[in-house]
Amino acid sequence: MALENLKLAFPAVPAEERRRLCRRSFQHLGVSAMELCRALARPVETLLPEFSVEGLEHLRAVMEAEGRALVVTAHLGNWELLGLAHVLSGYRLAVVARRLDSPALEELASRLRTKSGVELIEKRQALRPVLTALRRGRFVGILLDQNASRREGVFVPFFGVPASTSKSIAVLSLRTQTPIVPIFIRRTPSGGHRVVVEPPLRASGPNGGEEAVVELTMLCTQAIEHAIREAPEQWLWVHRRWRTRPVVAEVRS
Repeated sequence: MALENLKLAFPAVPAEERRRLCRRSFQHLGVSAMELCRALARPVETLLPEFSVEGLEHLRAVMEAEGRALVVTAHLGNWELLGLAHVLSGYRLAVVARRLDSPALEELASRLRTKSGVELIEKRQALRPVLTALRRGRFVGILLDQNASRREGVFVPFFGVPASTSKSIAVLSLRTQTPIVPIFIRRTPSGGHRVVVEPPLRASGPNGGEEAVVELTMLCTQAIEHAIREAPEQWLWVHRRWRTRPVVAEVRS
């Protein structure tokens, strides 16, 4: 599956190079698992020196002006550690997450996510809790790099291939007039973690219409693709990102 995804994303890259990239992505997942075990066993304050944050002024500007923010991120770097790093921002974080299928893994994930005071919002029926979190002055994180059903998503380009992408964060942003701030984490060669906060995303067209939803979803996806291209071996290539395909209209003579 990972090799198929890499072929879709990098068709011009030689097959052997894609296989090397695939192997590196699995090595990255192994290292991430060990990092999470370590993070579970240590106090948060002892882990914070391993993080560097760039662009924090973008989040601060939005929080000072609006009192809340939506954050778009991806399964890039050790994304579970991004929740720990939010302590460095000085603001409270809420995260929308799907409950894991394994109860044991869900218990471990919840322990890690709440260790630094992150508020968890169950993905199913998340609208009301997200609105509440925004009203309480939180910044709310949403992962937007996985396949969405045809009902939940819109098709936007991702590595040049149409990808069904959840329109939830775009709809929330437009309806609540809350800016979307892209934030990504990547592992550094030294073994630390570099968090990058990017300038907020805003639709250029009229707010609330379907065109604005598609445009904002596309801007989020472009930010995710750009971040992945900086460290492609650190993305979750094993997910079937392009599973939902556009309907091809039948041509009749």
